[in-house]
Amino acid sequence: MLASPADIPYLASLLEGLAQYFPLSLSIVCTLLLLALLTSAMSAAVGVGGGTLLIMFMAQLMPAAALIPVHGMVQLGSNGGRMAMTWRHIDMRRLLAFLPGVALGALVAAWVLIRLPEGVLELSIALFVLFTCWGPALPKRALSRTGTLIAGAITTFLSNLIGASGPLVASFIKQGGGERHAKVATFAACMVAQHLTKAFIFGMAGFLFQEWLPLIVLMIGAGLIGTRLGLRFLDRVSNRHFDGLFKWALSLLALRLAWLGSASLISH
Repeated sequence: MLASPADIPYLASLLEGLAQYFPLSLSIVCTLLLLALLTSAMSAAVGVGGGTLLIMFMAQLMPAAALIPVHGMVQLGSNGGRMAMTWRHIDMRRLLAFLPGVALGALVAAWVLIRLPEGVLELSIALFVLFTCWGPALPKRALSRTGTLIAGAITTFLSNLIGASGPLVASFIKQGGGERHAKVATFAACMVAQHLTKAFIFGMAGFLFQEWLPLIVLMIGAGLIGTRLGLRFLDRVSNRHFDGLFKWALSLLALRLAWLGSASLISH
């Protein structure tokens, strides 16, 4: 039922009252909620890409200082929901090998700042992702327990610097084989571990999470709805078709990173 003209002052005061709980305008908040839903659905359905796409949009809508910590907490909730919905499919052997590397990478990120020429990081990630998608399979040593630990450390370190290391983690998960549900579930569990470190690192750095908590909670809720929608698609697609979608989604993200990296290097 549409609101009558008499309701307009009431609706205006309601919106004004809600606005005080957010550090951004209500129009931006609504946009972010929609993006959280759509990108979570993408990650659940295709296995990757939602987090990277979300941070790209968030970078245009919110302060840079809040971008990585807020995105990290939203992705923690989104991936946590996906992990809870698919926990039976998690490859525990790979996850347990990944976790020590997460702790190591987080410790290094908390104490070390590395300044690379702008664009080099994006190009490096893009080339690695494209290689794992279209090049020869990684040697078995790279997929061993030690190799998985190293991958966990490097990707966690990068995650705390650039915000979204999802394509890098996903490309490593892809090389390990397995059916589609196992890939989605294991990827979600690995990302939960990585994003959890951001609460510690940015909290220690003095970021005030409580100012952004209402927005974070609402975006997590929207992400859980998107995850449920995406998993319905995942149940209907075959392993062969999922692998194709997964590979192309990774490749498109990598090409965009390569474009951004090249543009940064050329402009400098």
